[in-house]
Amino acid sequence: MFKPIPVAIGLRYLRAKRRNGFISFISLASILGIALGVAALITTLAVMTGFQREIRDRMLQMAAHATVSSHGEPMAGWQAAIDTAIADPRVAGAAPYVEKEALLNGTRQQPAFIRGVVPPDEREVSVLGDKMVVGELESLQQGSFNIVLGRELAQWLGVSAGDDLIMTIADFRSTPVGALPQVKRFHVSGIFEVGYNEYDRNMAFVHMADMQRLLRIGEGVTGVRLKLHDMDQSWEVARDLAVKLDGPYSVSDWTTENANMFRALTMEKTLMAILLSLIIAMGAFNLVSSQVMLVTDKQADIAILRTLGLTPRGVMQVFIVQGSLIGTVGTLLGVIGGIVLTLNLESILFAIEKVFGVTLLPEDVYYITGLPTELKPSDVIAISLVALAMAFLATIYPAWRAARTPPAEALRYE
Repeated sequence: MFKPIPVAIGLRYLRAKRRNGFISFISLASILGIALGVAALITTLAVMTGFQREIRDRMLQMAAHATVSSHGEPMAGWQAAIDTAIADPRVAGAAPYVEKEALLNGTRQQPAFIRGVVPPDEREVSVLGDKMVVGELESLQQGSFNIVLGRELAQWLGVSAGDDLIMTIADFRSTPVGALPQVKRFHVSGIFEVGYNEYDRNMAFVHMADMQRLLRIGEGVTGVRLKLHDMDQSWEVARDLAVKLDGPYSVSDWTTENANMFRALTMEKTLMAILLSLIIAMGAFNLVSSQVMLVTDKQADIAILRTLGLTPRGVMQVFIVQGSLIGTVGTLLGVIGGIVLTLNLESILFAIEKVFGVTLLPEDVYYITGLPTELKPSDVIAISLVALAMAFLATIYPAWRAARTPPAEALRYE
């Protein structure tokens, strides 16, 4: 009795039994359609966000949060750069490196990026030492010309720990017979596996001094890699370090070095959200149908309300309230179902594999063998708002049509 009249009538229509049972069926289909779309969208975005997080974490296990390097020429004052970086409380570790692309020749040939590192320093900026599946990172000793390969790279080259391979670098030197590339035999002393193809297939590590000797750059390095306590501050820290150092330096961080990949993942997530929103739109179209049928079914009621003094605007509000409540119920059910499904997705996947005797994500095919999920409140709120907006828009035309009902025409045959 304390509600506005349009709201009270709209709630009454929502609870009232329909003379036409098909209208009730269409209304139920609208609720289920909206709920299904919302639940599917929440779960899908949670899985895609989880995969993005997993890929980012695996990548950052090996990638530097920030890098400072010189322009063109080898970086000579790298020790001062490391001392300056370590003095910054935002920096957790720093390590020099020498990097060059080379052609590796085992049973087969494969180009790869060769990174010269100092094992104790490398442990300060990456987890390479913990990802060794054969051998140890400390086998990279100065003058040993040992090399550590990614597992995929070793398999492709057809080599294993204990074998030798030939490294060819396009750093030509003059000889009596002409310009020849740098060629050196290396001994495979270890194999690592990060679970990220960019490193397992395309990276190899040697001792920094061996790389310096091979490239004939003296004590110079390619640059300094930094690990931070907060990776979101990577650009600011690298820029501040470059300003403090003498000479021109290039600054990059993990977001700029992998910008294309993160842009592609973001676009994929956005497109998937748009496509799955069509399921919610289908539920909204069902809502339009049910509301139009309801308006037709309630022609006499609308005419009586108009003769009793209810304005066309009030009639419109009645059906907007009734349709919006259907959309709200569907959205609420979808949010609850989506959250429950997301939180139990791993168990559901395991149950499906056990019942049907299949492996949906086999380890020999996929790096990520589970379904990582990350339920972000912002995604849930955005999906809920979109669903509610679609439901509200779906009620406007039927409500407008109800408001235009002529009372005399509606009551002529009653």
